[in-house]
Amino acid sequence: MGGRVDHEYSYLFKMVLIGDSGVGKSNILSRFTRNHFSLDSKSTIGVEFATKSCSYCLCSVCGILSVLECLMEGKTIKAQIWDTAGQERYRAITSAYYRGAVGALLVYDITKRQSFDNVHRWLRELRDHADSSIVIMMVGNKSDLTHLRAVSEDEGKALAEKEGLFFLETSAMEAVNVEEAFQTIITEVYGIVNRKALAAKEAAASAAPLPSQGKTINIDNTAGNTKRACCST
Repeated sequence: MGGRVDHEYSYLFKMVLIGDSGVGKSNILSRFTRNHFSLDSKSTIGVEFATKSCSYCLCSVCGILSVLECLMEGKTIKAQIWDTAGQERYRAITSAYYRGAVGALLVYDITKRQSFDNVHRWLRELRDHADSSIVIMMVGNKSDLTHLRAVSEDEGKALAEKEGLFFLETSAMEAVNVEEAFQTIITEVYGIVNRKALAAKEAAASAAPLPSQGKTINIDNTAGNTKRACCST
């Protein structure tokens, strides 16, 4: 599911940002990776990507990942995030980039009803091209523009629940819930990776041959100790 590397980072997780053009995917990416927001950001042409390495600590009690610097139990996870163009004419290009993705942010603009209505199409495309175990977070972006809202938060939650997705409303401009959205995906993917690794170990252990059963030999055999008479001349 995620690439394992032993030196600079423990895991490499590829994630994709999908959704209509203009919903704020590029600003979500730049806010998460560089803590930067631009009002003048241009539409993505084709595909761009950025990376961010995070140190996480897996709690031994609750199993939850937290963004902490742990010296002994820490895992450095490198998130490689691909920002796919939302324009229709680039869809044939971007579809190939779903391959190998373990997480996805499906973004719509809460001020644009059409971008929310198109979530079904993007979700269908994602499920057609990505791995069946991919973790999907549906994101209603631009939550700061409440006076222009065209999609209620309850509508977003209802659709996400129906489709079995995680859900958050975010504001890339005000840095609201952006970190939380990515952390939720990374936490879930990390859990899946660990569960698969544990299952593989258990399967290997159960498949190992048991020590062969020895055969008991009775050495106190009276028949074998019977003396034979010498031949007479």
